[in-house]
Amino acid sequence: MASIRLGKLNRRQLFTLGAGVATASLLDPADAPAAQAAAGSSGAIRQLTAAPSEAALRGGEARPTKVWSYNGSEPGPVLRVRQGAPLRALVRNGLAEGTTVHWHGIRLPNAMDGVPGLTQSPIAPGGTFEYTFTPPDAGTFWYHSHADSAVQLGRGLAGALIVEESDPPSFDRDLLWVIQDWRLMQDGQIAPGFANPMEEGMSGRVGNTVTINGRVPEAVQVRAGERLRLRLLNAASARIMSLRFEGHRPTVIALDGQPCEPHEPANERILLGPAMRVDIVLDALGDPGRSYPVIDDFYDRLSYTLLQLVYDTAPARRAHSSAAPLRLPANPVPRPDLASAVWHELRLQGGMMGGTGMGTMAGMGAGAAIWAINGVSMTGDGSGDMTPLFTVQRGRSCILDLRNETAWWHPMHLHGHSFHVISRDGVAAPHDEWSDTVLVRPRETVRVAFVADNPGDWMLHCHVMDHQVAGLMTTIRVA
Repeated sequence: MASIRLGKLNRRQLFTLGAGVATASLLDPADAPAAQAAAGSSGAIRQLTAAPSEAALRGGEARPTKVWSYNGSEPGPVLRVRQGAPLRALVRNGLAEGTTVHWHGIRLPNAMDGVPGLTQSPIAPGGTFEYTFTPPDAGTFWYHSHADSAVQLGRGLAGALIVEESDPPSFDRDLLWVIQDWRLMQDGQIAPGFANPMEEGMSGRVGNTVTINGRVPEAVQVRAGERLRLRLLNAASARIMSLRFEGHRPTVIALDGQPCEPHEPANERILLGPAMRVDIVLDALGDPGRSYPVIDDFYDRLSYTLLQLVYDTAPARRAHSSAAPLRLPANPVPRPDLASAVWHELRLQGGMMGGTGMGTMAGMGAGAAIWAINGVSMTGDGSGDMTPLFTVQRGRSCILDLRNETAWWHPMHLHGHSFHVISRDGVAAPHDEWSDTVLVRPRETVRVAFVADNPGDWMLHCHVMDHQVAGLMTTIRVA
């Protein structure tokens, strides 16, 4: 059950949350929003309305939770498009405040990126905006609000975008888990207290209830011998996850939508920061009739069972792992030339125990600058007057050293590009990893590289949304 007893996150992460109680319900992803894909024909326009609604997050007879969602679905409808086919999405704003939609991980034109003030004006209440782009890469992506980010994402404005391979690989089932994290009160409603300076300076607004595809899960039905493609999407605003599949040996085949060398995860755990996606192959080689837990044990002394993999009693589909190849077809992401690349260091600074002079929380209110990149804080969600940290000539390869000088974890996301993960603390990264969001540990330096082939001003920020709005954000210019 993903109702989590609250307490100390780890020896450095102290915060107090409101106590919420969640009940469990049976969840089969085939019955969840993944089966409600808004596929449409090529070029057909998709309609998305962001508005207040209700969701049965806790299932059963529990009182529905008031959320903000797309098309009244929590999470929003799964949008599916073929690789290289155009996507048109008409977004209508049914909220009482401005909103936008960011198409996370898609290498798309700058004007379609959905950053308020930077790439477009916010969609006014009652207004509409049409997003049009052609995804060049196949994989698991997502869409979410990028206006009033901590609040709108925290209230549920997110959904999955699946770009299907032109020659799909062979799996028995293709499942999607959109994992969200909620701060619920005892009556099941979302707790107030967004933009809390104490949380902004530490782990962010970590909740007490975790849902998969809009429901608190208890069990997922599997059949012995089947091969699953499982798409994991962390749509939480702050919670980091470390998932362990008891009795199974998952194989990672894609990170943030980009194929990698198939490999078993380090320490038998799949590390999933906010905004990150991991595609795994799961060969169901357990015993018919048995149950196996999936455990999230990222935070010290807060380990919990996310759900159970429950095997039915039918005979095994096959006795051994499928012989089908695991490697996904490559996407057309240009590989950077490290020898000729320009180099920039981005020092992530601030927060509690940051050691940079920014960690004093006394007198800081909502919207205060608690974090910085290279000594500069950009708070909020973006604006047209944000001076780029640097400019890269279009077509030039660029190396970034993300140097985390803080005591906290930061999933750093670059808009409009995918980057190659080169090394961590000078040790070469394995498995030919490509990402758009990389999780940087406290005091760690991660080197990434990309080809700056997409012109415009692009955000680079921490995807713990409390960190972003409190200053851990910048822009880079490709010109």
